[in-house]
Amino acid sequence: MLRNLIFRTKSFICNQKGQGMVEYALIIAGVAILLIGALTLLKDEISGVFTTITNAL
Repeated sequence: MLRNLIFRTKSFICNQKGQGMVEYALIIAGVAILLIGALTLLKDEISGVFTTITNAL
């Protein structure tokens, strides 16, 4: 009984299946934050490009 409990506890602690998923989520969150920051800084230039395209059409 105690041996089974120790085995289950050890396998639960050493379980790394969700670790990769968390790492990908952190990478995606970091990229999203960088994109939001870049778009915020470049909003006037982006708006100008779309205005130029609209006027050309």
